[in-house]
Amino acid sequence: MSQVLKLGLPKGSLEKATLDLMARAGYEVQVSERSYLPRTDDPEIEVVMLRAQEMSRYVELGALDAGLTGQDWIAENASKIHVVADLVYAKSSLARVCWVLAVPEDSRLRKPKDLAGGRVATELVGVTKRYFRDHGVKGVHVEFSWGATEIKPALGRVVDQLLSGAISVEQAVSEQVDEDGLDAEAVKARGVDAIVDVTETGSSLRANRLRVIDTVMQSNTQLVANRRAWQDPWKRAKIENLAMLLQGAINAKEMVGLKMNAPKGPWEKTIRKILPAEQSPTVSGLADPNWVAVEVILPAATERELIPKLKRAGASGIIVYPLNKVIH
Repeated sequence: MSQVLKLGLPKGSLEKATLDLMARAGYEVQVSERSYLPRTDDPEIEVVMLRAQEMSRYVELGALDAGLTGQDWIAENASKIHVVADLVYAKSSLARVCWVLAVPEDSRLRKPKDLAGGRVATELVGVTKRYFRDHGVKGVHVEFSWGATEIKPALGRVVDQLLSGAISVEQAVSEQVDEDGLDAEAVKARGVDAIVDVTETGSSLRANRLRVIDTVMQSNTQLVANRRAWQDPWKRAKIENLAMLLQGAINAKEMVGLKMNAPKGPWEKTIRKILPAEQSPTVSGLADPNWVAVEVILPAATERELIPKLKRAGASGIIVYPLNKVIH
C-alpha cells in the first residue's frame, strides 16, 4: 500500500489565499462546501480542511502529519510541533498580520498599564494573558470573544447613557446614536475596555472607531509537522517538497518574467545598467550578430516604469509574463 501524507489546510479567512497558493505550487485542491475532505490531484496527499485555530492541536496529536496554520494559534495552543517553514502570506496580502491592543477612539486609556483591573475581549486568550503578565499589568480580566472582536468595546458607555436617561432605547439602536457617530453594530456590542484583535490592514479597526495602543504579537502562516511524522524519511521528503513549492509560489506572486531583444550597442551601454535582476539576466545570441535576446525576472511593481525606459533605450519585442514559482 502506498504511503499518504495527511495535510491540514485552513478553513475560513485563509482558505481562499491558501487554495490559490496550493494551485500556484502545483497542487489542485477541489473543495466541497459540504465536506471537510477535499480532493487533490496528488494521490499521496490526503487533505483535511480545519479551522486554523485548532490545526496545531491535530498536528501535535498525530491526527495530521502536517498543516498550514498561523504562528499566533501555535502560540495560543502551546503546541509541541516542528515548524518546517515560515510562509508569509495572509488573507489579502503577502504580509504578516498583527494582533493589536485597541481601545475606542474616545477612551482615556493610552497605554497597556492603564488597563490594570479592566476587561479585555479576544480570541487569543492565552497569548493575551501572557502579554499582560510579561508587562507587569495586574488584574486584567481577559475574556474569550467569538470573532468580530473589533465591534465590542463600548456597550458599557451606552448602558450608562441609557440608565442615566441621556439617550433613549431608540437612539441606542439607531444608526447614529449621537454626534460621535457610533453605528448600530458598534453600539450593540461595546462591553469591554479594550480588545486584542488581528489586523492585516487596520481598516476594520478604523471603521469601528478603535485606536491601537500596542502590538501584542506579529504572526504569519507556518507549515508545521508532527514530530513523529518529521522523523519518517518519506513523509519528511514530501513535506519538504511541499514547503519548497509553496515558498516558490509566494516568491513568484510579486514577480514577473520579461523577455526582449536588444541591439548589442545599447545593451552594453544603457539597457544592462537600468535592468534589475534577481542574479543576472540570461543573454543569448540571435541570428543577427548585432542583436541579443535577454530574459530576466523582476519585481512586478517596477514593470510600468521599466518598460518605457527599455523601449526608449532601443529594446524591442518586449514580452512580460506571470510566474507561478520562483525557487531561490
